[in-house]
Amino acid sequence: MSHAPDIWLVGGDGHLTVAGRRLRCAIGRGGIRPDKQEGDGATPVGRFALRRLLYRPDRHPDPRTGLPTVAIAREDGWCDDPGHADYNQPVALPHPARHERMWREDDLYDLVVVIGHNDSPVEPGAGSAVFIHIARENYAPTEGCVALAPADLLWLLERATTATVLQVDPA
Repeated sequence: MSHAPDIWLVGGDGHLTVAGRRLRCAIGRGGIRPDKQEGDGATPVGRFALRRLLYRPDRHPDPRTGLPTVAIAREDGWCDDPGHADYNQPVALPHPARHERMWREDDLYDLVVVIGHNDSPVEPGAGSAVFIHIARENYAPTEGCVALAPADLLWLLERATTATVLQVDPA
């Protein structure tokens, strides 16, 4: 596994660049914004470490990556309620606060790269559950995440390490 250069996403033109390769991607329906807020649908501007890979073991049993990996289970969620102490953190379901299910019927969260957005420290309302994940077939906008075709995400994961960062810049 070779070291991956930074991942660049500039201006929301529907592509990101890694290792000299342009990959089609989807971004948030709210565009790219420096002032990300919960529920705005924007992809945040910034430089974000790749923390770990979450994956569905029934669909991708042995993902090849230099990132730490965690298999998700049916009871896994992610808190997106800015008024709760678990905001922008993984949670076990059922959970009393608003949350996303990580185990989905579609394939969007079969491979999820957790990025270092609003996690050190967590600021209530500054955005939660901003990931790199699998795109819909038509690359429809996300709720703020960056999404790639499954083959492109697997290609990126093979090159990713904990030293890899996602750099998101406005146009």
